[in-house]
Amino acid sequence: MNTDEMIELCKRHTMYTWAAGGAVNPLPIDRAEGIFLYTPDGKQILDFNSQLMSVNIGHGNPKVIAAMKEALDKLIYVFPGTATEIRAKVSARLARLVPGDINTFFFTLGGAEANENAIRAAKLYTGRQKILARYRSYHGATNATMQLTGDPRRWANEPGMPGVVHVFDPSPYNYSFGESDEEKTARNLEYLEELIMYEGPQTIAAMFIESVTGTNGILPPPEGYLKGLRALLDQHGILLVCDEVMAGFGRTGKMFGFEHGGIVPDIVTMAKGLTSSYIPLGAMGVSDAIAQHFRENVFWGGLTYNSHAFSLATADAVLDVIEEDGLVENAANLQSVMRSEMDRLIEKHPSVKEGRCIGLFGMMDLQKNSRGEPLAPYNGSHPAMVALGKAFMEAGLFTFVRWSSFMCNPPLCINEEELRAGFAIIDQCLGVTDEAFEG
Repeated sequence: MNTDEMIELCKRHTMYTWAAGGAVNPLPIDRAEGIFLYTPDGKQILDFNSQLMSVNIGHGNPKVIAAMKEALDKLIYVFPGTATEIRAKVSARLARLVPGDINTFFFTLGGAEANENAIRAAKLYTGRQKILARYRSYHGATNATMQLTGDPRRWANEPGMPGVVHVFDPSPYNYSFGESDEEKTARNLEYLEELIMYEGPQTIAAMFIESVTGTNGILPPPEGYLKGLRALLDQHGILLVCDEVMAGFGRTGKMFGFEHGGIVPDIVTMAKGLTSSYIPLGAMGVSDAIAQHFRENVFWGGLTYNSHAFSLATADAVLDVIEEDGLVENAANLQSVMRSEMDRLIEKHPSVKEGRCIGLFGMMDLQKNSRGEPLAPYNGSHPAMVALGKAFMEAGLFTFVRWSSFMCNPPLCINEEELRAGFAIIDQCLGVTDEAFEG
């Protein structure tokens, strides 16, 4: 099948996410290896976003592929009411990897399903119905998780599950709780405490947060925020749910993003890096107290593919690679390289406003003038941002360009030379946005 035929048939017979199908111009990909994608005509493209911030170990890892082939010859699928060796092995392994008393796991096929079941578990455990979530958040595209999601993708999907109350993050889009981490933390928690009073703490089951806000900014929480939030929620018997779908499995330089804040949530959700997206798998992990509740009470949830044997075998192999190849440590070590490259681009290019990174989780913001106004409006675009995305692709770099920002989230197996090469491509392309800078 030639490239044009492949694209035409995909557009004719499949639907694309977050897009009108007729306007989609899909990227043709034939194969992928390590940190690179390859088009059918052989063009090499540096994957600077790990696809959907998910291919953490890189593409086509031979150890994982071999383990997947071996698993195919043993056990692919049995119904969720069974006990299997791989289910026992991976759940016990996650109990060792996840800090604190999170030792029990419900396996799904993705992050949205993990968050859906976390909503269900929180409501059943507490007997309460409301959920707090943040505006600069993304928690999935199913009915309930779309309502948790604070960004504009929610709008067309309303009304959905009732009872979700959205709150400001410590770093809202156009408002500031302060300049210092101390001030941001104190003022945001003071605001949140009053909001909880208005909503009635006895009605709120849980608060969902991304431990590091992902798509909507790559925003690590300010110093002290997670501990302060944990204490505030505990005071009112409100569960803390940390969504680690993007931040988990080494992306931030620790196995889980919440570890940077020195806390352990009541519930943690995960997916993406758990299998490096080689096969679908997600999980909800719960504290011992919640697990004990559901040993004595029915958990009213179920999935055909709960604890899917082949997916779990893939996860086990991916976790081997993460640990044996030191990918968490590599992300931590390369944070300073990413930071230095971002600082260099800020100094060189007038259109570059800011860069943020934690581990190999990064984003850069672009501005249209020296007052720092975003180059594109909230939930909007700008011709220069469109041109920047095209320039990246023509120069052989894949990443997401969204509103006034672009992502910097390469696979965790990248080395320093390759990381700097990615930023060199970005450097040569930013002339496009510099031309749109108004001074």
